[in-house]
Amino acid sequence: MNAQLQPTGSAYFIAKETEKPENHTLSVLVDNEPGVLARVIGLFSGRGYNIESLTVSETEHEKHLSRITIVTRGTPHVLEQIKHQLERIVPVHRVVDLTVRSHEFGQERPLERELALVKVAGTGEARVEALRLADAFRASVIDANTEHFIFEITGKGSKIDQFIAIMKPLGLVEICRTGVAALNRGPQGM
Repeated sequence: MNAQLQPTGSAYFIAKETEKPENHTLSVLVDNEPGVLARVIGLFSGRGYNIESLTVSETEHEKHLSRITIVTRGTPHVLEQIKHQLERIVPVHRVVDLTVRSHEFGQERPLERELALVKVAGTGEARVEALRLADAFRASVIDANTEHFIFEITGKGSKIDQFIAIMKPLGLVEICRTGVAALNRGPQGM
């Protein structure tokens, strides 16, 4: 392999050349205590893994447990390495690759949603068109005056990407997006 194609410090080039990178959604159940998120993120950055999306929230208040949802990209070999390395971190209770689990249940992907707040400024026809398109995308107006709208939109990442692209020529000012929240379909839990 050509030395120019091998960046230093990245685990992506350890994998076999025949394996193709894939996006996977991991769900990690951890103790809700200081430093846990930093340790999980440190595992990714220290090994050259990239995080496409990250969402963290306490999900079981009485047990002080939080759920970290991570979307990452890698070959099957690299993704398996990530999962095993996450499982070795002390306050991690469970790691589930929701993408693999969904395939086991005969589904293509886990159920994934994002939320975005999108600010659009404009007047006249652009303003009317922004409102019309927001309605078509089922985005809610959560703040408005005569100069701008702030829309709230939820859905798959691709839907949000499309909405943002449509709003750009109509006066897009700024965007704030959550990371992916994901669950597998069916009665089973993590």
